[in-house]
Amino acid sequence: MSSAIGSAQSLIVLVLWVVALGAEVLALVDAVRHRPDAFVAAGKRTKTFWVAILGVAVAVGFVTSVLSMFGVIAFVAAAVYLADVRPALAQVTGRGGRSGPYGPW
Repeated sequence: MSSAIGSAQSLIVLVLWVVALGAEVLALVDAVRHRPDAFVAAGKRTKTFWVAILGVAVAVGFVTSVLSMFGVIAFVAAAVYLADVRPALAQVTGRGGRSGPYGPW
């Protein structure tokens, strides 16, 4: 019985690790693709800052457990980029502007 629970817990941690690492890699790739001046125009630090932070986040996320303190910090860095910086960059560069069927919303 405890073997089955341990296996289920290991599977859940593995899935969480894959999702977190995927988010970190996605954030890094997205940051690399944007122009340096877009970061400044959006008021979101510099491209070098975000690429460095996200590069470290990917490295830390790869070598540590997602449930460790450093794993959580790495995921939070990627989440901040994806939730705050990426939409601001999209608005400044004109990519992916949000609009509904009747105009912006």
